[in-house]
Amino acid sequence: MTLSRILVGATAATLMAFAAHAEKEKLTIATVNNGDMIRMQKLSGEFTAKHPDIELEWVTLEENVLRQRVTTDIATKGGQYDVMTIGTYEVPIWGKKGWLVSLNDLPASYDADDILPAIRGGLTVDGNLYAAPFYGESSMVMYRTDLMEKAGLSMPKAPTWDFIAKAAQAMTDKKNEVYGICLRGKAGWGENMAFLTATANSFGAKWFDMDWKPQFDTAPWKKALTFYLDMMGQSGPPGASSNGFNENLALFQSGKCGMWIDATVAASFVTNPKDSAVADKVGFALAPDTGLGKRGNWLWAWSLGIPAGSKKVDAAKSFVAWATSKEYLALVASKEGWANVPPGTRQSLYDNPEYAKVPFAQMTLDSINSADPNSPTVDKVPYVGVQFVAIPEFQGIATAVGQQFAAALAGTITADQALKNAQALTQRAMRKAGYPK
Repeated sequence: MTLSRILVGATAATLMAFAAHAEKEKLTIATVNNGDMIRMQKLSGEFTAKHPDIELEWVTLEENVLRQRVTTDIATKGGQYDVMTIGTYEVPIWGKKGWLVSLNDLPASYDADDILPAIRGGLTVDGNLYAAPFYGESSMVMYRTDLMEKAGLSMPKAPTWDFIAKAAQAMTDKKNEVYGICLRGKAGWGENMAFLTATANSFGAKWFDMDWKPQFDTAPWKKALTFYLDMMGQSGPPGASSNGFNENLALFQSGKCGMWIDATVAASFVTNPKDSAVADKVGFALAPDTGLGKRGNWLWAWSLGIPAGSKKVDAAKSFVAWATSKEYLALVASKEGWANVPPGTRQSLYDNPEYAKVPFAQMTLDSINSADPNSPTVDKVPYVGVQFVAIPEFQGIATAVGQQFAAALAGTITADQALKNAQALTQRAMRKAGYPK
């Protein structure tokens, strides 16, 4: 073969390779930098092997940055992302605005009816599923079985808040830095206000009445906040107003918490012997109630949604269907074990006898099923959402209220002053936003 023919052949091969590459459709996926999503990226070669015409580009961000970026992009129709990782707070707001693509036409093999009703309900607006859940969570009681036994108590499957306060006091040994209860105190709509809003629901409190009037000046809110402050003052760790999820996780794993009420996804962390000094001494119970018909647990899902402005909707749907499918759960189980499968999304996972062996599986399911985003409070309210109110103004308002409640926990203001301030700032913000609409 002559040199010219070799060059021509090489050029043709290069052009063919370039053409093949050019034909690929690139999906830009914005996601959060937690362990489950990092694992999804590592396993995504399984998807591209089946879809050689699709290329994936990942934008992985810290949670607060992710929220800011995707919110800005979708509100301005920026078109930077084809798939967004979004939460149960954003989905009903954005779905109602027409900012998300309906996923009602995913293939029958996807089996959308297998999605847990509570999780699916939080992602559905006017009959349209606007995001597919990657993992779901509620909150529950995680407790030290050895300390409970030492205190001469037995944790009910469905405890009351009065029992929790009694047990917390009995388990506290401040001289040895063991605290009966660890709860979120750090200010933020997704930090202390996620916990306190869900807790307040169980005390009969609510953010707004049917006319969108703030309700912090009512007896149920005073009872809920006072109970929380008294219990934390008596049985909680020092500096609790700086503690969020990660700080309480570290306290529990190091053996300094008798009980911790927080996200069900924490169960795999506190029972992992590689990280937790108390891994073999952890029990689980439903979040507490006061007998009014609502438990103090929240409902959340990190989900994959497609912005209405994407020009690659079909390819995006293919990826979303893969990453949130039964097959993906089985893939993770085969690589990492059943305890590391993304939890809280599909009934079939909880029907699987192998997954049933995971010690926290059933309590996670029971916790999720006991939360109702469409009816989150004892009294009727004009909003949906369990630990949040699904209106755009909530993030800013709840962060400001959270600062007041954190100050009360730190002892710089009283419970009454915190509630008075919360009422005033919420009224001001709602008037400015034009409520009632």
